[in-house]
Amino acid sequence: MTTAPAVTASVVICVYTEKRWNDIVDAVASVQDQTVTPPHRLIETLVVVDHNEALLERARARFTDPGVRVLPNANKQGLSGARNTAVAETTGDIVVFLDDDASARPGWLDALLAPYADPTVAGVGGVAHPRWPTNRPRVLPGEAPYDPDATGELDWIVGCTYTGQPRKQAEVRNVMGCNMSFRREVFDRVGGFAEDIGRIGKNPLGCEETELCIRAHQAYRRAGEKIRILFEPAAVVDHRVSSDRVEWSYLRRRSWSEGLSKAAVSKMVGAGDGLSTERSYVAKVLPSAVLRELKEGRVSSAAAVVTALAFTSAGYVRGKLPGATAGVRMPGDPQAGLGPLTPPPASGTGQNIAAQSPTAANPSAEPVRVPQPDQVAPSPNTGA
Repeated sequence: MTTAPAVTASVVICVYTEKRWNDIVDAVASVQDQTVTPPHRLIETLVVVDHNEALLERARARFTDPGVRVLPNANKQGLSGARNTAVAETTGDIVVFLDDDASARPGWLDALLAPYADPTVAGVGGVAHPRWPTNRPRVLPGEAPYDPDATGELDWIVGCTYTGQPRKQAEVRNVMGCNMSFRREVFDRVGGFAEDIGRIGKNPLGCEETELCIRAHQAYRRAGEKIRILFEPAAVVDHRVSSDRVEWSYLRRRSWSEGLSKAAVSKMVGAGDGLSTERSYVAKVLPSAVLRELKEGRVSSAAAVVTALAFTSAGYVRGKLPGATAGVRMPGDPQAGLGPLTPPPASGTGQNIAAQSPTAANPSAEPVRVPQPDQVAPSPNTGA
């Protein structure tokens, strides 16, 4: 019987506000409570604080366990910069990312690590179930609204697993940022997260993990190597949803930002790879949701699906206009003549791995300027 190769794991939790302090404490505790089956090992948990001195001091005072390290974000402010700081500091074979408002269920880390027995597996993501302020809101409908572990078609808006994703282990284009992992080798080969499209505070831009996954697929394919990125439903976390994220205003803003982000990703990796998953989702999943909600007499929920699609589409169109994403830069890629990830500095403060060098085509690019919904022609009135 062949024994699976041992892998070590570093878990990363990026934090930015003291308003989530209880969530942060729960997230770290949920990682420390994990039981990992030998020969795999959890060797460290990194808490990376995004340019918040008060939170940094508080976290350092609270998390004194030898297995937990608290670090400041040494890169550009935002989630991508914080993640890149962590990647530069980690020592594990597998780098695991857990959101600061998510709590891992028992068996989560074991389930994420098990697929890495296959050497072609480069990344593994899991399930994130929303934990609503009360019940599932009408603005984020689902087929089973009173089942806490059921999915909804628009749950991606709150960073959770949504209807249309696989229900068993399957190969996917990309994982979701709330609950994901990658071999460290991926970052060494293709660079870090794109800091021009990552979330900054409450700004709901994103898709940086989508872009990274596509970039990895493309880079390995160019080198004649096959990699797989898997969705593993056995790796489950609970993701708390704050009350402001179940409002119509957040639905519109998040959908608009998703469209802008998709436009930026398409620019970086090509529309074919950048929109492959979305085409099926829009053609099959969303129409079924609208019909179901209308049949059940939930007109406002049907309107929410249409509104999300409309604002996402409008954001995408805006993002494709000349100049809208002119400052979005591709992180360093050895295939483009840029150096691979280097070891972390001795000071332990991290380094910028996403912007090792600007792209050769645009060496002096400025950071992306994010247009807002009120900077374009008015979108359809949702009645909210």
